[in-house]
Amino acid sequence: MSSYDSYEPRSKFGLYIILAFIAAALIGAVIYFTQGGKGSDVDDSHSSKKEVLVKGVPSEKPAEIDPFNASPGEEPMPESENTIRPPSPEEMLINAGMGVAELDPQTLLKKIGQSLEESDFDQLTMLLGKNTLDESQLKGLQELSEKGGFRLSKQDPIVEIGELEANRRTRWALNLETEVGGQADQADQEEKGARIYFDLLRGETGKWTVEKLKLPPVGPETKTETSSRAVFVDSLGITDAFLQAVLEQNFDDARSFVDSAKVSDAKIAGLCIIFEEAKYKLRAQKPVRAMFNRDLTAGFVAHVQDESGAKAANFGMSLERKAEDQPWRVSEINVNSLLADYAVRVAGGDIHYTPLVKNPDGGETLILYFGFDEDGLTPRTERQLNIVAGLLKLDRTKKLKLSGHTDALGSDEYNNRLSGNRAGSVEKYLLSIGVPAEQIVTLAEGETKPRLPNATDDGQDNPTGRRANRRTEIYLDF
Repeated sequence: MSSYDSYEPRSKFGLYIILAFIAAALIGAVIYFTQGGKGSDVDDSHSSKKEVLVKGVPSEKPAEIDPFNASPGEEPMPESENTIRPPSPEEMLINAGMGVAELDPQTLLKKIGQSLEESDFDQLTMLLGKNTLDESQLKGLQELSEKGGFRLSKQDPIVEIGELEANRRTRWALNLETEVGGQADQADQEEKGARIYFDLLRGETGKWTVEKLKLPPVGPETKTETSSRAVFVDSLGITDAFLQAVLEQNFDDARSFVDSAKVSDAKIAGLCIIFEEAKYKLRAQKPVRAMFNRDLTAGFVAHVQDESGAKAANFGMSLERKAEDQPWRVSEINVNSLLADYAVRVAGGDIHYTPLVKNPDGGETLILYFGFDEDGLTPRTERQLNIVAGLLKLDRTKKLKLSGHTDALGSDEYNNRLSGNRAGSVEKYLLSIGVPAEQIVTLAEGETKPRLPNATDDGQDNPTGRRANRRTEIYLDF
């Protein structure tokens, strides 16, 4: 037996103490070297710095005080005047001449509108950016401000026009309450529709900046300028101008923005009638959205709402131009969904009771409807004829063909007479509002050309079909 066997087992507590000290030393060394040789104690570093100052020996890199970890009573060292603070993203955009960026375009437009009303052109320059607002534009704004000032419309100060590029480029406008360059009341100004337009660009951060602006026209041409004339001649500008003309029932303007070889006068007139009768207006948010916008072709969706502001329907529009230096023209209008909504609002859900139908010979035909055994006009049909009369007055060489129709009830003789009376009542009204007789041709078709069957397949009466057949069709020879 070993001599050690006679002893009690020794305690290992001392060994544990030694190992703990060694571990602590190793950890302290790691912390020291990872912090570049600086101690972690704030008081030591501060006293070290004071010692350097007392001795007058310049320190290669004086210890710094962390203001968040400083002991009570210690004041953080003041920043040097030469300290460079990294610019914020917004400051970087401004310094680059790109203006202020906002997540919400309307917020940006509100700030711009406020700076205009206050004639704060320094603030305006910062908001727009030097790349957007050049010297000539700034001078023009200053001159306009001196003449009449900028006061935004109280009713609709900020208006969204539509998209140039889906979710990336969009156009907005500020509506001015008073006439630029002179005083005018609000009603007169809203009629003239003076606006300042802004094209906004969305960056990679998701924020919007002003890409360019367009000032309202001033001078003698302002007197003849209407809100439906195109201020911008790009695809969105022509689309907006066309829609404004339709909303104002201004057929002449609307017609000037379409390719007449592809969009008939009947379709333009029908669209005017539909907007007027259903009391449609463009939706406030994203009224016109871009589907595509290429060099020679573009497509947009127009969203409309009813007079209460509730969402109603939409319709598609296509535009084309022959070359990049040629004007944009509306080449197609798809009104199917618009007509379906119109039928619910105006025709009690009858999709066939529509003022615009396809003509078997091509194009579209306008239709006026009559009650059973009636040949008189209603206020509704008179409003429609006022639009038609405006078309004829544009060109005295054009002719209008009116064909009266009936349903299948009654004798052939009776229906021929009734259909003639229906066409005649339309002619009489057109003559009363100034359309020359030589521009109108009337036909009595009786029951010979129904739009829909007067009876079902099993021989039962078809009231819906008969309702659609009691009509006068208007063929525009344009």
